[in-house]
Amino acid sequence: MQKKRVVITGMGVISPVGCGVEKFWKSLLQGQSGIRPVTHFDVSGFDSRINGDVIDYDPLQHFNSKDARNFSRFIQFAVVATNEAMAQAKLDIRQMDPFRAGVVVGSGIGSIESAEEEYDKLLGKGPSRISPFFIARMIINEAAGHVSIATGAMGPCFAIATACATANNCIGEAMRMIQAGEVDVMIAGGTESATSKLGLGGFCALKALSKHNDAPEKASRPFDLNRDGFVMSEGAGVVILESLEFAKARSATILGELVGYGRTADAYHITAPHTEGLGALKAMELALKDAGIKITDVNYINAHGTSTKLNDQIETLAIKKLFGDYAKKIPISSTKSMTGHLLGAGGGVELVACVMSIRDHMVHPTINYETPDPDCDLDYVPNVSRKVKVDVAISNSLGFGGHNATLVVKRFRE
Repeated sequence: MQKKRVVITGMGVISPVGCGVEKFWKSLLQGQSGIRPVTHFDVSGFDSRINGDVIDYDPLQHFNSKDARNFSRFIQFAVVATNEAMAQAKLDIRQMDPFRAGVVVGSGIGSIESAEEEYDKLLGKGPSRISPFFIARMIINEAAGHVSIATGAMGPCFAIATACATANNCIGEAMRMIQAGEVDVMIAGGTESATSKLGLGGFCALKALSKHNDAPEKASRPFDLNRDGFVMSEGAGVVILESLEFAKARSATILGELVGYGRTADAYHITAPHTEGLGALKAMELALKDAGIKITDVNYINAHGTSTKLNDQIETLAIKKLFGDYAKKIPISSTKSMTGHLLGAGGGVELVACVMSIRDHMVHPTINYETPDPDCDLDYVPNVSRKVKVDVAISNSLGFGGHNATLVVKRFRE
């Protein structure tokens, strides 16, 4: 059976550099950092005291006071990003067969903050004071469940949790279901809000975070020789996927075509990438094969680019192994240089950046790239956005546990 073509008709973003796709994109092109000191709890004892929190977000603009109190932040982000994407797509699932529309929205961590709050209640006041909303606020699948309720989508509804590869896996698996003809519409992406005491402290204990506390905007510096770790951030990225047939039948505006998806495992280490980049290399190779795209057709790579020593070195190595001499001709940038690392939501906002690059023929920069690293010797679009004719873009997401997921998106043509 011939695979159905899958197109993107709507996008939604919550991010440290702005809420809403257009504000997010404008900030990226201007090279604006969303990294700032942590202010929502005392961080005096933490090695890393910075984060990429979302500051232009008011839950009462989107939810009534009861729901704003009972829905945890990562769930709220998923619903709000979905609402933006649905509005752009001009899609009302209640006007179609709702069992032909589904949701795959995941998170790397879920609401760790809710666990902290309720555990404090347990210790201080006993089990009778635990909120009846605790479990529904905490568990990862509730984001997908709330999106389903908000939109009326009654088809496949589930969450994927593959750490930092979560959103790409969600979007890729959603694409597969449309290609197979199981559904006509999928809402897909990732959401995250884990910059809590335990979340930040846990990553500090891993020695994974940047300690550039005195200059937060300079802390996330992917591929730069002086990078010293990533910056934890929060947000959500959601896209509306439709079969081309369904989108055309309702005269939807098509933003791009999702054409390739590859996913692999390193089978190597719980936090470190494979030393030869084999998993990342194969994920990109499989995604391009799936798309029927030659390596020389790729105009842009949105790198995972976390600003950690190993990730940036190994991802660069994987790109060079796959693309050979052509690797030096491809503009590569890291959205995380400005947003920080949105963990399970990262791939969602980064796919949006790819689609916007295709729309505007612009590639956003990798900011804070000041001192070249001999092991990272490709074109990372340093510090200033660039005019580039982008017809095909790939987006990499590589997660703890050895999860690798690559998406390929291209300009839509009949």
